Order: sequence, then structure tokens, then C-alpha cells
Amino acid sequence: MKLFLTQIVILLLIMMPFKGQAQIQAMFNNKSQLRNMTERWELDSTVTRGTFLVTPYKPIYILPTRWSSNPNEKPVSGNPSPDYISQDGLNYNNIEARFQLSFKTKVAQDIFWGKGDLWVAYTQVSHWQLYNNTLSRPFREINYEPEVILNFPVNLKLFGFKMKMAGVAFNHESNGKSQPLSRSWNRVIFHAGFEKDRWSVYIRPWLKMKATKDDNPDISEYLGYGDINVIYARNGNIFSFQGNHNLRLNSKSKGGATFSWAYPIKDNLKGHLLISQGYGETLVDYNNKQTTIGVGISLIEWL
Repeated sequence: MKLFLTQIVILLLIMMPFKGQAQIQAMFNNKSQLRNMTERWELDSTVTRGTFLVTPYKPIYILPTRWSSNPNEKPVSGNPSPDYISQDGLNYNNIEARFQLSFKTKVAQDIFWGKGDLWVAYTQVSHWQLYNNTLSRPFREINYEPEVILNFPVNLKLFGFKMKMAGVAFNHESNGKSQPLSRSWNRVIFHAGFEKDRWSVYIRPWLKMKATKDDNPDISEYLGYGDINVIYARNGNIFSFQGNHNLRLNSKSKGGATFSWAYPIKDNLKGHLLISQGYGETLVDYNNKQTTIGVGISLIEWL
């Protein structure tokens, strides 16, 4: 079950009936760039693009340089089993490379009273010890995140914002490693999207699903029960802030925050700055507090 959703999503994407390069251009052609929430999620009939077309989901970027204040050289798990105790630490560099791939495709539209769309999505984040010749430049951590998303268009006004969409997703995230470094969780994620002028806001509360064998039973204590993503776009610059918290206001208060700035270079190519602080930059780092700064380029952004 651990990799079942991953396999299903990848199989659907492989079997899609591509129609030449026009499908890929939906992601990278400036004339086809999706500029707002309505276009990105095809929320009305004027922007409907059909099924089995690859479109952007989360940002796609490459950070050749990413610095960490506290490399996680000997990861630990909240699972008390001896199987999750790392024997020896590794001498990781505090500078490595990071890149993210993310895309989605609609597999069914106008379902549930003609209103809902069903999407499958896949995101992969890789951390590569590119400059660590001593350890033969290994990939330190790769997180795989397939999901199935049911989304509905909404037209409501709330606190000066327009609520544009709402829905629910089944999300699996894992790092594909064996014990003692295996980390994974399954979530039911609810979401709502809002827009106002140059602002976009996504709110996502979630429920962690119980697992017979839990690699990280205390992950919610560090990553919380939801997140919020606030995006601002102006003159080709895109700023975003994403935060999550366990909603405790005492000594056990924990969470994480990520800030990114994408600035235009040429056409779709943007410079990309990514700063994070707190817990959970990767799954194996879910209980490791650190500050990171990454610099590179991006091809796809939130808008």
C-alpha cells in the first residue's frame, strides 16, 4: 500500500494519449502560461482544456546551491522500535543541490452533478549532495508525493477575497527508503483557494491516516494539521509564503515556514530564491530544525 498510489499516478501519466508536443507546451509555452487560479484549475467553461493534458501543479525549479544551518547527519524517528535507530551518522555537507518537479493532469471532468473535476498529481523533491566527493555525491533524500484531487469551482466572497475553488485530496508522501530511514504518511487534505487582485491564497487542513506500521507516528507534532500558502505577483515577480504549525502555543509549539521569490530573467526563465526555517523541509528531516537558503532558477511558478 505504501507505494500503491505512486504507481497508479505514474501509470496514468505514462498511458496518457499525448498529441505531439502541444501537450508539453501547456507547461512551458509562454502563450499558454496559466496566470491565475481559474486558468490553472480550469474553473469555468472558457478555460476548460480537456482531460489528460499535463499542466503545472507546484513550482518546478533547480537550486544548484542550497545551504543548511543544521544538516541532519543522523536522522531519528519517533517510532520507538529498534528498527528505526540509525547506527552511524554520515558526514553530510551543509551545501547541496535541490530540485523539484511537479505536474498534474485531469482524468475526469464535470462529475458529481456536472461540477467536479478529478485530477492526479505528482511532485518530487530531491536533495543531492552534489559537492560531497567523500560520500561519492549521493542523493541524500528524495520525497515522492502522488495524490488524487477532487476539485470544485466556487463563487463566494469572504473577507474581501473571492473564494474560487474547494475540494479534497488523498495524498501519499514517502522517501522510498528502507528502515531505519524510511519515512511516509498518508493524508486526506481538504483545500480552499481564494483570490484578490494580485493575491492568491490556498488553505489546506488535513487528517493524517492511521498506519499499521508507522515510520513517523509523531510527525503531526512537528508539521501540524494543515498549511497556508500566500502568493503575491507583480511585474513578473512572484513572492510566496507557505507556513504550517501544530497549533500549540506552549513549549511544544512547532512548525515550519518557507519563503520564495521568483524574479524574471528571460521569457519563462526566472531566478529563484528559497528560504525555509523550522521543521519538515524533507520527510527524513521532519523533526530536525534548521534554516536553509537556496538559490537557482525556475521554469514554473505558482502563477
